[in-house]
Amino acid sequence: MHCYESLITNQTMEKITYPLLYFQLTDDAVLGVLVGTDYQVVDKDLRHVKATLMEQLQKNYRKFDEYPYMDIMKPKMKIIEVKVRPTYREESAAYPLSNSLKVPVIAIYGETKHGYYECYLPMFNESFFYYETKQFQSLVSHFATIFLNQQPPNFIYKQMAIAKPQLDEVVLKIKEKNSSWGDWNFERQYETLTRLAEKYPYSKKIRRNISAFPEAAWELDEEVDEVVDRLVNNRANVLIVGKSGTGKTSVLRQAIKKITSKSQQQLDFSFWQIMPQRITASAKYLGEWQEACEALVDDLTVANGILWVADFVRLLQVGGESAEVSVAAFLTPFLQEGNLQIVGEVTPEELESIRRLLPGFVENFQLVQLEELPENKIYRILDKFAAFCRQNLRIDIDNKAIELAYRLLVRYYPYQSFPGKAIRFLGQCVSSAQIAKETTIDKNAIITNFVKATGLPELFLRDDMLLKTNDLTSYFESKIIGQKSAIEQLTGIVKIFKAGLNNPYKPIATMIFAGPTGVGKTASAKALADYFFGVGQQRSPLIRIDMSEFQHVGQIARFIGAGKEVGKLVQDIRERPFSVLLLDEVEKADPAIFDAFLSILDEGMLVDAFGRITNFRNTIIIMTTNLGASNRQSIGFGSGMPDEATYNSAISKYFRPEFVNRIDSVVMFNPLNSEHIHAITIKELNELKQREGFVKIGLELEFSENLLRHLAIIGFDERYGARPLQRAIEQEIVSPLARWILENPTVKNKVLELDYREGKLQFKRR
Repeated sequence: MHCYESLITNQTMEKITYPLLYFQLTDDAVLGVLVGTDYQVVDKDLRHVKATLMEQLQKNYRKFDEYPYMDIMKPKMKIIEVKVRPTYREESAAYPLSNSLKVPVIAIYGETKHGYYECYLPMFNESFFYYETKQFQSLVSHFATIFLNQQPPNFIYKQMAIAKPQLDEVVLKIKEKNSSWGDWNFERQYETLTRLAEKYPYSKKIRRNISAFPEAAWELDEEVDEVVDRLVNNRANVLIVGKSGTGKTSVLRQAIKKITSKSQQQLDFSFWQIMPQRITASAKYLGEWQEACEALVDDLTVANGILWVADFVRLLQVGGESAEVSVAAFLTPFLQEGNLQIVGEVTPEELESIRRLLPGFVENFQLVQLEELPENKIYRILDKFAAFCRQNLRIDIDNKAIELAYRLLVRYYPYQSFPGKAIRFLGQCVSSAQIAKETTIDKNAIITNFVKATGLPELFLRDDMLLKTNDLTSYFESKIIGQKSAIEQLTGIVKIFKAGLNNPYKPIATMIFAGPTGVGKTASAKALADYFFGVGQQRSPLIRIDMSEFQHVGQIARFIGAGKEVGKLVQDIRERPFSVLLLDEVEKADPAIFDAFLSILDEGMLVDAFGRITNFRNTIIIMTTNLGASNRQSIGFGSGMPDEATYNSAISKYFRPEFVNRIDSVVMFNPLNSEHIHAITIKELNELKQREGFVKIGLELEFSENLLRHLAIIGFDERYGARPLQRAIEQEIVSPLARWILENPTVKNKVLELDYREGKLQFKRR
């Protein structure tokens, strides 16, 4: 026997210890996460979880002749709180919000056989090395902050809701191939690749993200075969191009499964999924991520691997300040020389932006176009989805419910494509049914879930509900005082929308609210927002932006966004696409902002430099202005009516014609008279009665006419209209009333009369 053969056959038993993070979901359900791998499993108890994971590890070894690498000798667990700002993620970017939260981060760490330390963040699928124990906490905070700032808010909130796990181990005894060549082993041969990417497809039994729905590409068999042919026979780099929702990811997943199922015996191909930001996230030194890219290419060559790049356009955003020094630019020579094979997916807008920003990069890819499916195929897909839910989840989706969902999605989500938007929405309905332990999804369930998703009232979603004009007018009259003309125009918008006559490819309405300060412009916008989108929403559907904050041309980036960064406008609309956008004092913004706004008013969308689309088609845009309110007779309140021609003339002179021509209507607001002042005062005091503190103790308030007259005098100003009223109520009523309640704790479940006499507030119980 030759020396080489004796080294290979000389085998000893070695032990691999995998940290096992487990969560007790219910009394008979335990979730196990095998740290350092892609494996997760849910079973009835910890013993069965460990047995299933060991079986999967052994099966993986028999198939691929390797185990996931794990080098930590004595793993430990620690939960560290990391302060982050929640972020919103939309296709190819992350958008930080304003509030900071403390997020518990689970860290599994320990010393390795080679003397350094390694730490895993299993809920993020991230890991890093360190050399001194004092570095541990700061590095966890560093990597967790980078990762969390790239996730949407709902991901962060889920992390905060995760129950505290426990740590166990899965121990395998394996035959390790000994060699005098050092400590080389199969687990180490793809070290960079396994650190940065994940092997795909995942096991059917164990998935990284457990999902009840199939990863199928129904009605897209031809496109799947085309991708397979280009990847296998042409060995080409492939980009699947299609609008959001056309099924790009499903086609890609199905093509990869088809290839791997044919090549399992020969091990011809392996697929590895990667997020571009992982390449640079751990780089601390100049040139480090470039070295990682080179090592990644080397590992892929040895593994005969194809790299599946998720969030493809981000390749142009990470690595440097511009596309020319990005990861995409660095990988271009490898693609040109045939040393790297990549597959990914993009929208047409993203493809155009890549061509513009880095032309030589996209030329290395063959494009597979994915067109929108015809209606008959969409219904066949939805029928197959319903059949899957009926057979596997024991939930029946009624045919009429499918028809209603299709109709609602066509009308209210015209900028997204089928079948993706339908599968996502029906999936949400199924999840809601599972939580409620229901077995049928009917038309009512569709309506309920659509209301929850959009905030739209049932009135707009149901054809059998008629709009009652008197009720509509009464609603706005209870919210808006003294503005009959404005109420008529707002109710007109509601009627047009109910009839389905609004242009689906523009914002629902675009208006300028003109008139003096403090006469109800903001209150009208809020009333409209609550009527249109306020049903069951946790956040206000009114997005209010003070345009006086954007008075210089350099601030347009902060408003709309530039490069990798997203502006306040885009951030807010992507968080709340069904909303009323109120741009306060719009005339104070720099004129360049109005030019950037033209495409929003005209097409209802905004496309940034990287092809990311922000849709305003489910938004009502309202701009307030005081232009034309310089005449004394039109300021504040009084009996005189504003000169409508003066307002229109001032608006036309200030804004460019192409901007004004894209506005649907200019709504004029009148000055307030004494009758209006009295009505507004009563309205504000009625709202005061509903505050939690009064309701909680059962205290009912009554107000005298003397008090109403006093508030009307001090709460209104010729320059600021009704604006000072709320401040007057706080100072004249709320503050003294709070002190009086503390001094009189026996007022619970009483009626308290408030009067104003001899220059002070007086209280009388009855």
